[in-house]
Amino acid sequence: MDTLVLFTLNATWQIAALALMALGLALVFGLLRIMNMAHGEFVMLGAYAPVLAAQLGLPALAAVPICLMMVGLTAWLVERLVVRHLYARMFDSLLATWALSILMRKGAELVFGRQFRNVASPLDGVTQIGAIGYPSYRLAVIALVLAGGLGLWLWYRRSATGLRLKAMVDNPALAQAVGINTARLSAMAFVSGCLMAGLAGMLLAPTLSISPGMGLDALIRSFFALIVGGLGSLEGLALGASVIGGLQSGLSAAFTQTAGYLGVLSLAILFLWRYPDGLYRRR
Repeated sequence: MDTLVLFTLNATWQIAALALMALGLALVFGLLRIMNMAHGEFVMLGAYAPVLAAQLGLPALAAVPICLMMVGLTAWLVERLVVRHLYARMFDSLLATWALSILMRKGAELVFGRQFRNVASPLDGVTQIGAIGYPSYRLAVIALVLAGGLGLWLWYRRSATGLRLKAMVDNPALAQAVGINTARLSAMAFVSGCLMAGLAGMLLAPTLSISPGMGLDALIRSFFALIVGGLGSLEGLALGASVIGGLQSGLSAAFTQTAGYLGVLSLAILFLWRYPDGLYRRR
């Protein structure tokens, strides 16, 4: 029984962490049809926010404004200089953001060095669940992901801005004709997606080894989740993260971490080949 509880907690953590990392990519692709290959580097930038806060001798909460300023400014510049010229041009955006990811990675190496870094968890201790003691910080992040995901889904479905975004996605020309500022909405959506990636990196930093190259793993796992669940929707993201996170957790527990990665890679290839629309088709 204890083994089952521990497996369930670990699987839930894997799913929540993956959903958190992939959320920004799902929003940017779903709303703008931009395949942001620099998504992982924005996760990486956010992960360095608590590193900077610790180096400056600031409290752990200072990582939040540092993350918002660092990631937000970078995303705004990227949108203004590169991305706004590539909306609805998926292949061009893929190439441009791939080049951008390389530049961001090398820039991080120059600023932070190539060595791995770790940061302390802002919430120490374990929470007892039956006979199992589980890290309190992981449980807090799981709760935050659930609450944040539900809040974002409700906002997108019911708010005035969410309705304008849906109109822009369905028919950009008509949305612009009726007075919706699609350029401003697109910029807001891109920067918001990058900020979500940065906040994901900041929240997951205490559980990861932080380095300039960590973004590639974040991008690949996020992309796998979207392939399986279905590109461009929160519902598809939830499904994909559940399948990929659960499969990886199960195979890693039964065999090895390598088996877990091989399993999710094989599943992603199968879906690309046989089910390119994923499990959830956006309506």
